[in-house]
Amino acid sequence: MATAHDNYEKGLAQDVDSASDGKGQSRHVDVDAKEAGLAPAVQPIRTFEAPEFIRNMTPEERHIIESRLKRKIDMRLMPMIILMYILNYLDRNNIAAAKLAGILTDLNLKGVEFQTSVSILFVGYLLMQVPSNLFLNKIGKPALYLPACMVVWGMISALTAACQSYGGLVACRFMLGFVEAAYFPGCLYYLSCWYTRAELGLRTAMFYSGALISGAFSGLIAAGVKAHLDGSLGLRAWRWLFIIEGVITIFIALCSFFILPNFPRTTSWLTDEERQLAVWRLEEDIGEDDWVDSQHQTFKHGMKLAFSDIKTYVLTIMVFGIVASGTVTNFFPTVVATLNYGDIDSLLLTAPPYVLAVITTYVNSWHADRTGERFYHIMCPLCFAIFAFILAAATTKTGPRYLAMMLMVPGVYSGFVVALAWISNSLPRPPAKRAAALAFINAISNTSSIYASYMYESNMGPRYVIAMSVNCAMSLMAILAALTLRIILVKLNKKLDQGIFVEGAINSGITEAGKKGFRFRI
Repeated sequence: MATAHDNYEKGLAQDVDSASDGKGQSRHVDVDAKEAGLAPAVQPIRTFEAPEFIRNMTPEERHIIESRLKRKIDMRLMPMIILMYILNYLDRNNIAAAKLAGILTDLNLKGVEFQTSVSILFVGYLLMQVPSNLFLNKIGKPALYLPACMVVWGMISALTAACQSYGGLVACRFMLGFVEAAYFPGCLYYLSCWYTRAELGLRTAMFYSGALISGAFSGLIAAGVKAHLDGSLGLRAWRWLFIIEGVITIFIALCSFFILPNFPRTTSWLTDEERQLAVWRLEEDIGEDDWVDSQHQTFKHGMKLAFSDIKTYVLTIMVFGIVASGTVTNFFPTVVATLNYGDIDSLLLTAPPYVLAVITTYVNSWHADRTGERFYHIMCPLCFAIFAFILAAATTKTGPRYLAMMLMVPGVYSGFVVALAWISNSLPRPPAKRAAALAFINAISNTSSIYASYMYESNMGPRYVIAMSVNCAMSLMAILAALTLRIILVKLNKKLDQGIFVEGAINSGITEAGKKGFRFRI
């Protein structure tokens, strides 16, 4: 054992020497020490040295310069990816509004054909996520890849207006899901390549607010289209809905080609010192370098590491439970319509719950980042969601039912964005592992949208007892999975405190500033 340990430390020293980028930063080299039989019982201590210009700064200077860098990154990155996600979600879920805008009668949809048209999107969505994220990680060009995918899904969305039959609608929806799959897990990975763990929760909330904003705008846009464009140029309102949103998507995608950056190491609009600081921030946070170049990002190795880590499966169960309980939003206009208002009024009433969700999501994520805590920031919102589902299933009175609708969307999604940040916090490195895990977890979690479509048939209203009961059970399952993950991470942190090697963690020792090394956020 002593020989293996000595060899391991020697190998680490060689890795640091051979992987230095010449600016005082150690670079990550993909070596699976455990596979080689060299994993030590006690972790070696490694000290990471910042670039010289950073070492010469006072803490006050470092804070000022880093704050300026973060603002620069935020302004260039966040507005565009939020806008892109608004359109991603609009194009995916506009079929729910189309139901109230004439698509059922025009395409003569009968039985469960409409539900199948909704759920088929997620079949394509699931198939593409892991390959897409691994490909994105490999090429290292998110500024090209994500907008290119957006152009294609915008075209598919717009062309959905030309559908004349159930078969054509199913084909369009499947292809839309296949292409849209690249965006959400791709952006989660993208954000984790720019922001530290302490910053990721709020940025994830900012990003996901695009989905919530789109939920609010979707009903307003659909109401306006139905009121003013139904029959214009011989086209029904639902066709105009697909055309307008698809064309806007293509336009925004073309603009994003000129705005989005790639990764910190390869971004041209950062100065050389800003690039070094952007890279060092992540290395200092974790104790290991992030994305270096395409040669270090192998598909096979990333998937192997992700699928051999038990935390991946616990996170999958947790996120599946949250997403499954949130499938109510796929049919939210239908649920709101049970209040027995007109179509336009029902579409307008879908907006307030999403507006409230944006506010609660920001507050909850901000506080989670500020405190570094994750579990309670997931559990507490889900408890509100469980109460809302029970209330919706228990009464047919308008006031209590709309209160339930106001609570269920914020309850689910306030915890969801913290859970998304927890994935990157718990599976931080190497990047190929994080990319595979994010895509796998998101893909599996969205399988719930395939079966959920059949729980919201019109004859099951107004209380939708089966759907609300399943949503409650899924929220409870998510809470239990989050508790399990917290217990696992607490135990792993205790091992790291004792200097014991932890497989899948960043056993990185301390930074030159004497900060304690990597610890999992709980």
